[in-house]
Amino acid sequence: MSLRHAVLGLLTKGPASGYDLLKVFDVSLSNVWPATQSQLYAELGRLAEAGLVSVSAEGPRGRKEYSITGEGLAELRHWMTDVEPARVMRSDMLLRVFFLGQIDPGQARDYLRRQGEFATGQLERMEGIRDLVEKGQDDLSVYGRIALDYGLRLGQAQREWAEWAEKQIR
Repeated sequence: MSLRHAVLGLLTKGPASGYDLLKVFDVSLSNVWPATQSQLYAELGRLAEAGLVSVSAEGPRGRKEYSITGEGLAELRHWMTDVEPARVMRSDMLLRVFFLGQIDPGQARDYLRRQGEFATGQLERMEGIRDLVEKGQDDLSVYGRIALDYGLRLGQAQREWAEWAEKQIR
C-alpha cells in the first residue's frame, strides 16, 4: 500500500482538509500504514500536482479542503484491482530470533518476552478503537472492521508464538 492510495481512499468519503485526513488516518489506517503529518501534507501536494485531487475549498489560515478527481478515483481503482500487493517478508524481529543462540538464554527469553509484551500492547491499542470502528456503517467502518479483525487475529498469534518460543529456550 502507498500513502498516495491511502489518501485517495479516504477522500472517496468526501472532501477533507489535511487535518481532517490526519485525524481519520490516526484512528484507522495508521494501524496498517503509519505516516507523519509532514508526509501526509506532502502527499496531498503531489496528488494535486498530478491532478488526482483538487482543492475544493480554502479557508482561514491557509486551510485547504481536497476532493478526489475522476483521475484520482480511476487511479485508486486501478491500484486496487490491477496492481498486486507487495508482500514484504522482512522482519527485523525474526532475523534476531535466528541468532538468539549468540546471547545468554536468559537474554533470549527476555527478548521473546518483550515481543509478547509488544504484541499485547498492539492488541490493546487495536481493542481501543474497536468501538469507534463498530459504530459506523459507512464503507470505511465496514471494511475497517474486517482489517481490524485481521490485525487482532495476527496480534493474538504473535503473542501466542512469543509465549511458546520463550518456553522453548532452556
